[in-house]
Amino acid sequence: MAEKPFGIDQKANDAIMAGIDRHPGSFVRCSSQFMFFPAVQRIGRMIEADAFGRIIEVNVGFLHCSDLNPSKEINWKRMVEFNGEYGCMGDLGPHVCSVPFRAGWIPLNVRAVLSNIMPKRLDGKGKTVPCETWDNATLLCQARDSRSGDVFPFTLRTQRISPGQKNNWYLEVLGTKACAKFSTNDTNTLEILEYTGGEQRWQKISMGQEVPFKSITHNIFQFGVSDAILQMWAGFLYEFDKGKSFTRFSGCVTPEETTLWHRLFTAALKSHKTSAAVALE
Repeated sequence: MAEKPFGIDQKANDAIMAGIDRHPGSFVRCSSQFMFFPAVQRIGRMIEADAFGRIIEVNVGFLHCSDLNPSKEINWKRMVEFNGEYGCMGDLGPHVCSVPFRAGWIPLNVRAVLSNIMPKRLDGKGKTVPCETWDNATLLCQARDSRSGDVFPFTLRTQRISPGQKNNWYLEVLGTKACAKFSTNDTNTLEILEYTGGEQRWQKISMGQEVPFKSITHNIFQFGVSDAILQMWAGFLYEFDKGKSFTRFSGCVTPEETTLWHRLFTAALKSHKTSAAVALE
């Protein structure tokens, strides 16, 4: 199990992928636990059942705000020489990409706006030093649904400075037959709208422990981040043992999926630099 982003840039990711190819007997996956929340698992089953109909739009993001504190000291995640040029995209972006990429929603192009809001930070030794990594990133893409071929707007946000947010991972899927919303600000609630004609109503569903890998915890109890991490490890071990994931959305991020986000983040850097949309190569 490897840490995201699976290489600090596309060149590093290419080297890792080449290493995996040289060892075909190896079993390699990348860590990301948010796919394993019960509400996200339900959304995954809806995707598999084509319950959303034609996809209208998908919005996903991961929002923090501890970096709003100007006294927060710089660390390796905020140094280009140690963590690459992606900044917040490399740190938060893999979590944002995991579900859409597993769904087969692949970005065709990207227009990115990146922000370095705190260009200087304390170094922990009484000095102020440059902080050159991106704090916030907003990526607007056209994505293609690999099942239907339809193209739709796909917005990704990764923000280390989003005032009022602690650790908010969210997913919103809007379709012609159904819509769904989830946020870790309310980890045990799934919002769903199912449209069959007539009035349109959002409903809230309390999820409990609706998980792919059962545990000693009864299904009526609330689910948290530590539970998601345990489910991620269960998914890793199940696939290692059985040779395939239990369900489409209960397997860990694959190396091939990491190459997609590296293509996206590399294109996003170019897009911001040129102030133009960039096609993914």
